[in-house]
Amino acid sequence: MKIRASTIVGSIIMLVLIAYVVMPIATVFLWAFAEKWTYPALLPTEWGLKYWHTTLARADVLSALRLSLALSVTVTLLSAVICLPAAYAFARMEFVGRRTFMMSFLAINAFPRFGLIVMIATLFLSLRLVGTFWGIVLVQLLNTMLIMIWLPSAAFRGVDRRLEEAARDVGAGPVRTFIRITIPQAAPAIGAAMLLTFVSTFYETEGAWLVGAPKLRTMPMVMLQMITGQIVVQYGAVLSVLLWVPSFIALLFARRVLASNQFAKGFGA
Repeated sequence: MKIRASTIVGSIIMLVLIAYVVMPIATVFLWAFAEKWTYPALLPTEWGLKYWHTTLARADVLSALRLSLALSVTVTLLSAVICLPAAYAFARMEFVGRRTFMMSFLAINAFPRFGLIVMIATLFLSLRLVGTFWGIVLVQLLNTMLIMIWLPSAAFRGVDRRLEEAARDVGAGPVRTFIRITIPQAAPAIGAAMLLTFVSTFYETEGAWLVGAPKLRTMPMVMLQMITGQIVVQYGAVLSVLLWVPSFIALLFARRVLASNQFAKGFGA
């Protein structure tokens, strides 16, 4: 029986994904519930929730989790309010400097992020925004503009103009046409952009550290402090799972609000 070359290639790709993606994630989850795991055992020899109790008993972990969630929700909503109208304008309107403005968002992300944030933090220091919630929000908004403008802008350009014209022909006004025709077609890309914004904001560290510290500490900052202060693998694993859960819930929510196949289209799949 002959084996197709495509089958062999597919099997190799699957093994590579298992080795480099699935296994590390599985290892993190195993360490999160392991109290003792020594070589050469393939699985933990002692299981328990000792490190979960220790981690969740810390007041700074819970306050950091609440702060990270509040920042992610605030930045995502503000980014949608600011960037979606801009994305529509870039997709549908012709004005002087349109291409330059579009490329400027890409240019911002081309600069070394740390140096850019240092300069912003210096400016925020004079404005008394360092160590404040809104200071972190403003610096994290910079990280979301490329995603929240480029993805929805491409979606708005891909909307079928004939459907919009048909709606206008039967008496629908501009606002109703936009809400009933344009938004539903662009919704997958908008949903994907908002999900990426939420996740990237939740994991963002440099801006939160330079602008928020030492008064405000997010989950990634607390995680760095715990794993550098004491080398205990379980603490890092527990905090990694805690960081993963909000993103996973956001993904499930997005898939429920948008049909799974439509949601995949938002990422270009």
